Amino acid sequence: MTDFATSTDRLLTQVRHWEQPRWSANGRGDRVYALVQLLADLAADAEGRPRRPVPREHDMILPDQIRVMADDLLATAAPDQLGEATAAVDAVREKL
Repeated sequence: MTDFATSTDRLLTQVRHWEQPRWSANGRGDRVYALVQLLADLAADAEGRPRRPVPREHDMILPDQIRVMADDLLATAAPDQLGEATAAVDAVREKL
């Protein structure tokens, strides 16, 4: 659990101050949105709900979406799901 929370905090520290041009460069916004969707899917699985698409809003709210999805996962996910989420967050962070 701590690894996922730490990885998420590191990602948010890295991106929360970005302006739109930085989000647009090299598909960063799309990459982070894909992470948001993965986290939402893992949270739905953990809660026994059907997976649904996360609305693709403006890039500037992606950090907020990450925080919400991370909090949902921390509240409901099993250790193996948190491990998968941690690996995904770390992979996105490395590519940004």
